[in-house]
Amino acid sequence: MLTSLLLSSTILVSQAPNADSDFRQLKSQLESYGFQVNIAIPPDSNLPNQQIGLRRRVRKPYGLFNSQNKSIWINPIVFELGNSNATLIHETVHATQYCVGNGNLKTIGLDIEPIPQALPFFKRYVDTHSQAIEQEAYTVQTQPNSYELVRSLLEKHCQ
Repeated sequence: MLTSLLLSSTILVSQAPNADSDFRQLKSQLESYGFQVNIAIPPDSNLPNQQIGLRRRVRKPYGLFNSQNKSIWINPIVFELGNSNATLIHETVHATQYCVGNGNLKTIGLDIEPIPQALPFFKRYVDTHSQAIEQEAYTVQTQPNSYELVRSLLEKHCQ
């Protein structure tokens, strides 16, 4: 069983080279600021409370940020789905929020509005702080210039 798990983890990690140059550059920038980026299925964790029925319990998230050890997990499935950049951008917003909050997630205070299609993704969070944190991440993730925007936010707040 353990051998099978290790083998499948190795296979999943080997998918990372399929990432495009934007993904690799953003990953490198995060790592230069002391964040660890893992291409692996995110571990079980205490995700913020969400409205009942709006999150399937069996599905692992596409990405996860752990503020206790400055780690980001990117689920390898995102490479197959074609949303690896969006997932890393989302988690990079959380890394930036970590920097803004000096080790705690704090909103950046962006002056941009989320697209209407993003509303259900952050409105499902019960806690208003979690909702505000996720609103910023989904807002940046869905901007036409999301890659440039998140890189500049990271540089500005995490130096």
